Amino acid sequence: MLSYTLKRLLTLLPTLIAASILVFLFVHLIPGDPAAVLLGDTATPQEIAALTREMGLDKPLWQQYTLWLSEVAKGNLGQSIFFKAPVTSIIADGAQTSILLATMTIFWIIIFGIPIGVLSATRQGSWVDQLTSGLAMFFASVPTFWLGLYLILIFAVGLGWFPSSGFPSIFDEGGISNLRYLLLPSLTLAAPNAALIIRLVRASMLDISREDHVRTARAKGLHPTKVAIKHVFRNALITVVAAFGFTFAALVSEAVVTETVFSLPGIGRLVVQSILRRDYPVIQGVILVIVVLYLFINLLVDLAYAMLDPRVSLK
Repeated sequence: MLSYTLKRLLTLLPTLIAASILVFLFVHLIPGDPAAVLLGDTATPQEIAALTREMGLDKPLWQQYTLWLSEVAKGNLGQSIFFKAPVTSIIADGAQTSILLATMTIFWIIIFGIPIGVLSATRQGSWVDQLTSGLAMFFASVPTFWLGLYLILIFAVGLGWFPSSGFPSIFDEGGISNLRYLLLPSLTLAAPNAALIIRLVRASMLDISREDHVRTARAKGLHPTKVAIKHVFRNALITVVAAFGFTFAALVSEAVVTETVFSLPGIGRLVVQSILRRDYPVIQGVILVIVVLYLFINLLVDLAYAMLDPRVSLK
């Protein structure tokens, strides 16, 4: 396992370099001049040119990339053009919200998606199966911004049970109770992803239930519950674990919209604001961090897949 993990980590290096090149080029293809955005409409061409030189944006792209990559290798993601502060500290400020939001979302996906998927598979063709399948299809197709706005309208504005926006840190006054600010956003993010997990668990369990080893277990007279859990669900879990890598990617993309709807000070909202401000260092830093995190999550998924399925050889 250790040698396999080390080999996988080494293969991530060229992927990270390729990703850094794409991120850098993508950011610099965004229309607009950061110097002009910072100085405003009243700035003269001379002032814009002077600020461009000061920020090093007048250098060739390859030189800018080389300088940026050398600093990234040292753990320095650069200096924000807008905030005049290190990018790492700016990302850290929004990381608490995004990490807690993602954790709560994964929690809802697991406690709703997996049990309901198992229930739907074991009650195939019943009204329970039809109801859960219909609800899963509905939530999988609903846009997150629409669902978020309706949750705000019903539970924040109408009933007044939860806050509609913002998120004070759990280290501020209120402490852990401040997590109530993330309840509606996490449910908004969890709904479409849990729906996909429900469908995946159901389909995987029905597929595996038709295999020979399951028929053999039933023929031996094992209790249906034991067959469903030990022989069917355990094997179906392999597919579900592998799908969590894609679920993470979906959370990253959908969090941008959700954090905007609920005015959360997270990484997704930071990206949107940085694009509007043409804050190249922040955009590059955030996207690179997300890429690294995504690759790390996929590595964990691969390792978990290998541990769940003894037939997978770790070489």
